[in-house]
Formats: sequence, structure tokens, C-alpha cells
Amino acid sequence: MTRHEQRIILMYDLVFISLEDWDDLWRRNQFVCAEFAMRYPDMKILFVGLPRNVSNGIRLGRFRELRQNATYSAQGFPNITITHALKLFPNSLSIGRAANERMFRRHVRAVAASLGIDRPILWLNPHSAVHMVGQMDESAVIYDITDDWTTLTQSSRLTQLIRRQDEQLCRNADAVIVCSERLYDLKRSLVSIERLHLIPNGVHVEHYRRVLDKTAPLSPMARHWTHPIMGYTGTIHPDRIDVQLIRKLASAPGVGSVVLVGPNHLRKPDLESLRLPNIFFPGPVSYEQIPDVMRAFDVCIVPHKVTPFTESLNPIKLWEYLAAGKPIVSADVAGFRDFPKLVSVTRTSEEFIAACLGALSEDRSLANARIAEARKHSWASRVDLLEQVLDKCVGADREVSHVG
Repeated sequence: MTRHEQRIILMYDLVFISLEDWDDLWRRNQFVCAEFAMRYPDMKILFVGLPRNVSNGIRLGRFRELRQNATYSAQGFPNITITHALKLFPNSLSIGRAANERMFRRHVRAVAASLGIDRPILWLNPHSAVHMVGQMDESAVIYDITDDWTTLTQSSRLTQLIRRQDEQLCRNADAVIVCSERLYDLKRSLVSIERLHLIPNGVHVEHYRRVLDKTAPLSPMARHWTHPIMGYTGTIHPDRIDVQLIRKLASAPGVGSVVLVGPNHLRKPDLESLRLPNIFFPGPVSYEQIPDVMRAFDVCIVPHKVTPFTESLNPIKLWEYLAAGKPIVSADVAGFRDFPKLVSVTRTSEEFIAACLGALSEDRSLANARIAEARKHSWASRVDLLEQVLDKCVGADREVSHVG
């Protein structure tokens, strides 16, 4: 009998309410669910992505998206089913939000029933899913927090709603999982110490092995990039990206190109500010193809703002940059500052630019050191820790059920 066959969670299915869709831009939720699916082929996993937004679809003319199948199997994972409820009304009004939540619950319960899912582990990623607690006859509720959403640039009304939802989940979940030390500190007043667990993100190191392979061809999108290339991967969001720092970097003598790979959410004034001939926004790149794009980078950069929001993060790019082995230059933000021997951490734009240029001649032995460090933070090891949390939660449920 293997270690995984001894796990209590083998007896349970998983309903995973996600903040993001299951697509080819892999994030924490997909890595976690995929690892569980591979370890436990008999476990049924229902991955609930973002609702199909009817009002937005009509306004933007995206009728084709609304007609697509709401429920389907994840490619390569026969025991993962993906589903999307309908969202008919804007959430800005409480009556519309309540109606959307009722439809969401009805949809998820119906799909779970069709799959034969009974008394599942209910895993909640978004704070807005608080209304799902107690709706699935669940064996345990897990609240997995990846960001401090109260610190985003948004209305005070929305901030207060998020705070209420988050506090309610923190108090009612059987386990609260956070990915960063900042989040752990923030939740200690809301969650008893035995229910609060710090489990950071991770990486599949082997996926990035080909980044340092100089014999492999570069991605076609890199043909117009001039070396040296300062490259970024991840969400390009105004609450994360320091636009002025990027502009200064691109304008510095000795810098060839600045490449920002990922979904671009910058506002029009920021985009106008970055309209320079050597700044490139190639758009989102799939998880499968990202190593080929990173192969073109000379330096991996983290031009993040230093804010309460970025302090709450444990960026997946930290582990992926380490696994890639290439030089890393970062603003003084959470995660990256923990590895001063492997990452050039800077506090000013002048330091950032100088570190990027200096990294071009760094000691090649650092590449092996980064990869060795990344191996200590595999997704497999992270899911080992998650299993321990789930075992404890459903083990308590079994004891209560047995006594009853």
C-alpha cells in the first residue's frame, strides 16, 4: 500500500470553487487540482470556473461564449469536470447578487449530483463564494486565500463587502490556507492557530529545463526583440506593475528590449506611457509554451510596486524564475527578498536598472543554485502539505459522523 493509498481523503470527492477559469494559463488552482487528480484517479473533482456573464456577453456581443457548453471534462484529466454557472445580473446591486448566488448554488448542486458527488470537500478560493458554505452537505470547508483583495484599487463599498465575506469565511471554514506570511499575519486575529496554515505556491522544475537549452529554437514571437532582453511573465495589472520603472528601464542605455508577457489590464494612459519601440506586450502565453519564450530572456524582471497588495502575494513567478535559472532582478517585494543570494533585490529605479545590466555578466554557477532552490518548492511537496490539512478536516468529520 502506497503512502497516498493510506490517505483518508481517498474517500472524498472535491468541489473546487475557483477565482479563475481552467485555461492554458496555469495558476495555483490548476496545479493543485491536477496534482490531486493524478494522485487519486478515483477522486471526482468538480472545478467551478467563472460564471458565464450574460449581461456582459450581450453588451460586448460575445454570444458565442454564452452558447458554449457549460460543463465539460478537463483535457488530460478524466476525473476533473469543469463547469460554469450563469450570471444574469450585475453584482453591484444586492438583489442582483443574491439572484446570481441562487443560480450559482443550484447549478453547482445539479452538476455535482449528476457526477455522483456526495458529501464532498468544499474548497473555496474566492471570498464571494461564502454563500456556498452549508449548501453541498460538505464534509469540510477549505478557504484558500491567495491575495489581500481588500487592498486593491476599488470603491470603499466593494472593499467593505470583501472584508465581510472574508471574515465570515475565516471564522466558519474548517481550515484556512494562505500562501504568504503577510496573509498569515493578517488572518491570525480571525482564525484559530490550529485552523490556519501557511502553504506557499510551488513549481514543476522539469517544465523549465529547456529554458537554458541554447540549442533549442526561440519562440517565433521573439524574432523582433533586441538583446539584451529584460523579460517579465505574469498578470500586467496597474496594482502590481510600476509603469514608470518599466519606462525608465526601457529608456536606459544598454537595454535592448523590455518584454511583458501575460494578460494586460493596464489602463489607456499607462499603455500610452509605455508606447516605446523597445517595449513589447506579446499577450498571454500558455503554460506549455512559456519556457520557450523565457529562453529568449537575458534577465527575468519583477518591476512590481511595493504596496500592501504586493506584500500579500507569494508570486508563482518567483518559483518559476528560480526554476528557469536565469538572472533575476526584482523590486523589494515579498517572496523575492527572501533569496538575496539568488535574486538582485532593489529599492530604487536606478538600482533596478544597474542590477539588470550587471546581471548580464553574473557568475553562471548561480543558475544551478537557483534550480536547486526551486527543487525544494515543488508542487508535489505543497500538495503533500495540503493533504495533511484535508486529512485532519475530513478525519474530524468522520469522527463526528461515527459518533452520530
